[in-house]
Amino acid sequence: MDASKNMELVGDPEQLRQALTPIRRDLLQRLRTPASAVELAHDLDLPRQKIGYHLRQLEDAGLIELVETRRRRGFTERVLKATATAYVIDPDILTPATTPAPPTDNARHAADHLVAVASNAVRDVVRMQTNADKTGTRLLTYTLESEIRFADPDDVHRFTEALAAATAAVIEQFDSPTGRQFRIVAAGYPTPRTKD
Repeated sequence: MDASKNMELVGDPEQLRQALTPIRRDLLQRLRTPASAVELAHDLDLPRQKIGYHLRQLEDAGLIELVETRRRRGFTERVLKATATAYVIDPDILTPATTPAPPTDNARHAADHLVAVASNAVRDVVRMQTNADKTGTRLLTYTLESEIRFADPDDVHRFTEALAAATAAVIEQFDSPTGRQFRIVAAGYPTPRTKD
């Protein structure tokens, strides 16, 4: 695997199960830079045999890989590295992928439609970024984020209609029949309350 991979989509339930224990999450975090079992045992203040067991499980799951071996005091030391700097859980693990319905008025305001669209965006972008990493190319993306306060619940619907109309006008201005196709997603949801 390419050592420069930024993200990896974890879509196999067994692979996810192997990664979720606290010690294995610590190992994946630490293995963003190459290390041996001896180094990891020292860093985490754990027995080398215990570290070795967890490293084998992560390696079998394809989450870490061997980057070099070196001779050390009569034995061969294996140096390992995580296969990615971040792992993204494929939403399909719990719920099979669905094709979101076209954005009708009912779907436009449905939480399950938003989740389906967001899940597809996560899956698509991580897969494309993984392919871009493998080929040494850049994935062209953009993100627009903002917050708004609505004085009245009915303003949400009026805002959505105005945003849809403005988006359609901008798309019409820039759309080209021969250009690279992009998917545009605009979504809104209440800002989560912070705990005091």
